[in-house]
Amino acid sequence: MHELLVYAIYLVPLIILIIVYRRKGRKRTKAAQAEWQEVKAAGLTEPPSLHPLIDPAICIGAVSCAKACPENAIGIIDHKGFFINPSVCIGHGACAAACPSGAIRLVFGTERRGVDIPFVYPSFETNIEGLFIAGELGGMGLIRKAVEQGKQAIAHIKKRRVAGTDYDVIIIGAGPAGISATLGAQEAGLRYLTLEQEDAIGGTALHYPRQKIVMTAPMTLPQIGLVKLTEISKEALIELWEDIAKKTGIKINFSERMDVLRHEDGKFVVSTPKGQYTAGSVLLAIGRRGTPRKLDVPGEEMAKVCYRLVEPSQYQGKHALVVGGGDSALEAALSLAEEPGTTVTLAHRSEVFAGAKPKNRERIKAAEQNGRIKVLMKSKVLQIEKERVLMDHNGHPMEIPSDVVIVCAGGTLPIPMLKEIGIRVETRYGT
Repeated sequence: MHELLVYAIYLVPLIILIIVYRRKGRKRTKAAQAEWQEVKAAGLTEPPSLHPLIDPAICIGAVSCAKACPENAIGIIDHKGFFINPSVCIGHGACAAACPSGAIRLVFGTERRGVDIPFVYPSFETNIEGLFIAGELGGMGLIRKAVEQGKQAIAHIKKRRVAGTDYDVIIIGAGPAGISATLGAQEAGLRYLTLEQEDAIGGTALHYPRQKIVMTAPMTLPQIGLVKLTEISKEALIELWEDIAKKTGIKINFSERMDVLRHEDGKFVVSTPKGQYTAGSVLLAIGRRGTPRKLDVPGEEMAKVCYRLVEPSQYQGKHALVVGGGDSALEAALSLAEEPGTTVTLAHRSEVFAGAKPKNRERIKAAEQNGRIKVLMKSKVLQIEKERVLMDHNGHPMEIPSDVVIVCAGGTLPIPMLKEIGIRVETRYGT
């Protein structure tokens, strides 16, 4: 009798815990499998860049990886971590840091799709002497590490000087790596030139949706010191960069894109639409969005055409055309549709929004049904004019009124140009 009482005291709670644990596990598995099936049906199974690779033999199903990911890219299936939503992963590595068993590695590319990563030495110099790469272009999208790479690259650049050049270093890009490098170059007394193709500071964060939470970690910036951050909104992060630029007085040439980079007679020549510059060293900190992909149609050079939505409120009461089929295009159209009196048309060349998240596709469908957005599938822009846009819609000509055209067609990386000047580029397939 005494033994039965002891068993009851200890075994019953244990059995209850096991039942609860298994029920939670089944619930997690069911939810994760449903999400994975939806992602597969949408064709969104490829991650954009750096992402986790989970070893099921080492994974103990601690769930910490799934809890640590603010993008909900990881789920738990049969008590093992599973990469259920690859397309939303932004590579911040919170999952790997949270894993207690070391089952997660951060890798580039997959077995099906390779990712080109320029080769760099520990100094962040490429195989071309004097040409450095830092940040997302080199595969590191984490803000803290990009900042550190920009700082370390300048530490090596300041040791080399080339006579007869306009600048000691030309820094391409004003995202985290470029900002850090610019601060370091100014602090070191280098003759520097920083070029940014956008009209504002911040890099990739400029293209994030409004109020998106950005994951980072405490970082140390030249001239500024320790900046304690863990999570921050897109707007607050950009405001931080703007405040730092104002406080330190760093100079950045905005709206100036690098078109050509050449290596001649031991120095670098950078050509932009505004001029030509020479330097002893060049630091590429341009991110992986690259240069916005253009439509290449008549009228695209007009001021009404832009490649990112900055502030939807400036288009109140106007006719807006958004071109593209990815998340950035859908989110831009939805944001514009919230503005009073704005007429929004979303044009996409394909039959489906294969490159967009399911939730965004659902929101667009709802907005179309209630008349807030006009959606034109299988359509392309033929010509942009002052007050209208000429289009081909499913093989038929049409025109729509337009005060602004926002092109969200992705970007092109300068990989061919890098290869042309001799930079070694490695294609990674999940490594």
